[in-house]
Amino acid sequence: MTDLAAPYAKPLDLHTSDAAHKRLKARYRSEARFKFFGMAAIGLAVLFLAILLYTIVSQGYHAFTYHYVKLPITLDQATIDPENTGDPEVIGRADYNTIVRQGLAEVLPFASERRERRVRNGLVTGAANIALRNEVMDNPELVGGKHFIRIQLDDFGDLYFKDLISDTTEVPINGTASPTGTEGDVKILSTANDFGFLANTARDYLTSLKVDAEEKEANKQRSVDRLTAEVESRTADLGAAADDAQKTRLQNALDVAKQSLAVAQADVERFELAAQDAERRLSVANATYSLNDQMPSFLIKINGGVVKVNSVSASQLEGTTYVPLQNTSDATAGTWQILEILKPESNRKLSDREIVWLEEFNRQGLVERGFNETFFTAGASREPEQAGILGAVMGSIFTMLVTLLLSFPIGVSAAIYLEEFAPKNRLTQLIEVNINNLAAVPSIVFGLLGLAMFLNIFGLPRSAPLVGGMVLALMTLPTIIIASRAALRSVPPSIREAALGIGASRLQAVTHHVLPLAMPGILTGTIIGMAQALGETAPLLMIGMVAFIVDIPGGPFDPSTVLPVQIFMWADFPEPAFQQKTSAAIMVLLVFLVVMNALAVILRKRFERRW
Repeated sequence: MTDLAAPYAKPLDLHTSDAAHKRLKARYRSEARFKFFGMAAIGLAVLFLAILLYTIVSQGYHAFTYHYVKLPITLDQATIDPENTGDPEVIGRADYNTIVRQGLAEVLPFASERRERRVRNGLVTGAANIALRNEVMDNPELVGGKHFIRIQLDDFGDLYFKDLISDTTEVPINGTASPTGTEGDVKILSTANDFGFLANTARDYLTSLKVDAEEKEANKQRSVDRLTAEVESRTADLGAAADDAQKTRLQNALDVAKQSLAVAQADVERFELAAQDAERRLSVANATYSLNDQMPSFLIKINGGVVKVNSVSASQLEGTTYVPLQNTSDATAGTWQILEILKPESNRKLSDREIVWLEEFNRQGLVERGFNETFFTAGASREPEQAGILGAVMGSIFTMLVTLLLSFPIGVSAAIYLEEFAPKNRLTQLIEVNINNLAAVPSIVFGLLGLAMFLNIFGLPRSAPLVGGMVLALMTLPTIIIASRAALRSVPPSIREAALGIGASRLQAVTHHVLPLAMPGILTGTIIGMAQALGETAPLLMIGMVAFIVDIPGGPFDPSTVLPVQIFMWADFPEPAFQQKTSAAIMVLLVFLVVMNALAVILRKRFERRW
């Protein structure tokens, strides 16, 4: 027995030796590293997706709501419908623009000058008259009374109430303030050093101006020194010139250098004077400092009014009343405020006067935030508050409908023929290779094909969903054919054999047995291909669907755009409100894509057969 067991001792040592244990530990460590890297890759992908979604949602959710002002609108019977006909056409011809302005004047009656009235009228959307007209035409019973009717604010007014214009802070105060007037330019005195912060802000600004002027003066002085040396060098070269042509060329160069030198010397003098002026103003004890639009703005709320600060010292300030004060009585600490708007007026689209008057709307309880219906019910517009996605959504629906009606029957029929009926020869192999290659062709190539064929040769209407659907159908066909062939191939051969065995023809076996069983996979591939087509932009740009279309399309032959192209156009607009709408439209597009992919999963789970 000992002799028989001895030969097996050495092979067993291969799995129990120290070297075997080391190899096993090394393999476990390798598996752990692979698992760690895999989990890290998944974690990074989830992190990047979360960052993407957070960025889109944080920028876009503001666009789903909007701020409105409830204006007291007097709908005079004699102005709108003098004969009390109730006819919408008669009601629609009234001058609603004047009616809206009268409502604004009732809320802000102190805007008397022409420039102030222009600012006041610009606080609401430019289409306020159209919105009011539609409201009255839909509700003729409003005529003859006075009602608070909701009107959209201007886009920057909406952004202000969403805290997207500038941050505002309150400056601490301790003393009693005494205004010298109620309207126009007024002075406000303080018993404490309440205006010291304002004066220090102006002083810091003057200091930065002085430093900046000194730096610019030093830089220009270096340019003067360089240009002086250049002038001297070119003068010497001109004296040593041998022929007239060289003298002419050198003389021209010398004249240019002298002109540049003169400009640089003037700049040096200008910056030197600016630095000296700033130094002089800084050296004055208890000086009064002027504020400008390059500095943070300061507003004084006192005695029911608002004063914009123009100049300030430690104990008093001078300013302009944007909302008249009710009286000139002293205001103790706690009954008046100093507000600082951090972003300078020159760096924002909303002026101090507009901010004050918007706050006056809010003080009177006229501002409310509601669902932004316009975003979902309007078409394209140059005004951000009037722009919506309905036109692009309808264009996408018509385009996808044309794409589906063309690509699905053609793609499924081609897949059935190639998989079930086509002979296996070089021609079918060439067709299969080309279908696979077409699936990888950049989408813009299909746009070029559509431009050349459908527009230039066949003369189909430009910017129409019909042409867009045909182009996207060409792009989607390879995906549907490949997915349909894979679904047909997944049906067990026994299904075909059983159908043929009981006397069915090949066409009957395919249409009655194979195709129904393969339909879940075919539908899944079709929906995924349609989702890909829904997000395409490049091929549609080539056929003109980037046109600015205000009207909502009523059919596949009407000019329109699609949602991805609308997003592309809005992203190119500089207005902040359009940036919000861009992110919001992306959110809507993502919802469509998620729904379509979820539908593909549900269909697969619903009709899937396990063999």
